[in-house]
Amino acid sequence: MNQSSDFKTTRRRVLTRRGVLWLGQTCNLRCQFCYFIDRVKAANHPEHHFMSLDKAKRICSTLVDCYGNSSIDIQGGEPTIHPDIEALVSHCRSIGLIPTLITNAVVLADLKRCESLKEAGVRDYLVSVHGMGDMYDKVVGLEGAHARQMRALENFRSLSIPFRFNCVLSSSVLPVLKDIGELAVSRGARVVNFIVFNPFEDQKKRRQSSSENVPRHGEVRPFLDSVLDSLEEAGVEGNVRYFPHCMVSERHRKSIFNFQQVSYDIHEWDYASGSWTGIQSQKMRDGELSPVISLEDSTAQLISYRGCMKLIAGTAKSAITKFPKLREPVDFVRKKIAGASQKSIQRGPADREAICRENARRRASASYVYGKACRDCDLQSICDGFQRGYADIFGTDEAQPIKVGGRVDDPLYFISSQDKVVEQEDYDWAL
Repeated sequence: MNQSSDFKTTRRRVLTRRGVLWLGQTCNLRCQFCYFIDRVKAANHPEHHFMSLDKAKRICSTLVDCYGNSSIDIQGGEPTIHPDIEALVSHCRSIGLIPTLITNAVVLADLKRCESLKEAGVRDYLVSVHGMGDMYDKVVGLEGAHARQMRALENFRSLSIPFRFNCVLSSSVLPVLKDIGELAVSRGARVVNFIVFNPFEDQKKRRQSSSENVPRHGEVRPFLDSVLDSLEEAGVEGNVRYFPHCMVSERHRKSIFNFQQVSYDIHEWDYASGSWTGIQSQKMRDGELSPVISLEDSTAQLISYRGCMKLIAGTAKSAITKFPKLREPVDFVRKKIAGASQKSIQRGPADREAICRENARRRASASYVYGKACRDCDLQSICDGFQRGYADIFGTDEAQPIKVGGRVDDPLYFISSQDKVVEQEDYDWAL
């Protein structure tokens, strides 16, 4: 186990306790590949405007009181331009919800803003690094954006504020992917997440731009292998989100986090609370919060009433048989909720993990497909396959069946050999 002054690394895998807050899709950039680009541009979209501080506080309190979350990703749009962001960060700290800001860091080129957010209680930043130099400025639509981001990284280092990187694997970023890895190492990023650019959300309606921005998985592979090699050599955690296992070299399959693996990354979102905050009423400036519910036998698997209906409709027959409480959502909601939040009923970890895995499978089956070759792959049970929008553009012929000597049914099969960062505040439950 590696050690630093305020973090360690571990190969122990536990379910995440992190929630997420969507403040509103108001942003100071216009990234070409943004999943929410229409909402960012359209002031009349119900998710465009920032919510009030009061509503944001109520959501955060729900994450603690109902879901047992102990940390939170605050995102927009761009959270640093919310007029009450310092007050919100301070509130999160005061209720035991350790805050991370997901940011493009343009505003944080100002040292005083970094100082005020540190004083408010921000734990770290997850910085969106989607290119370098003039190329970055072009894809995000703001001249000088890269230079400001670099100043922000220097500010973080001078103030000893930890940070991590997010990098969307668009076509334009591949030639500079290794440069981004080198930047992470030289500036001291603790983690780099590479996010496969699939045509989700608003990008579904932009087939031409999506096909131009989305590279084939086979094109991504050599760049990804190279940057993951360099990060591992430097001791920086590297992760790949939502990528078929067969599309990286064997040595890097421990870094692949698809739906069944991602809930074991403590820097990713809890499926239970994420289902609730993902409902539009929790992402809008106006409107009341949706009620939350507690499903017995699911260990903090809390979702809204509407989400519960969707959950039941999409649940496989085998899951209904295995978890009979899923048969009883309507009466349960009516009796237990009536618009008020409830403490989640904590059950054994095996129950919770089983429900989370079933949740992951449903999410994958709703938006991913397998190719013909996947039928012969030993990893099909733990791999999502190909995102439907990607398959519509490129097909699934890239699939290559992996043979490991027998069918694999453990989602931790590869990721349990990866060293992952754990911050000091999380030692008591994550190590």
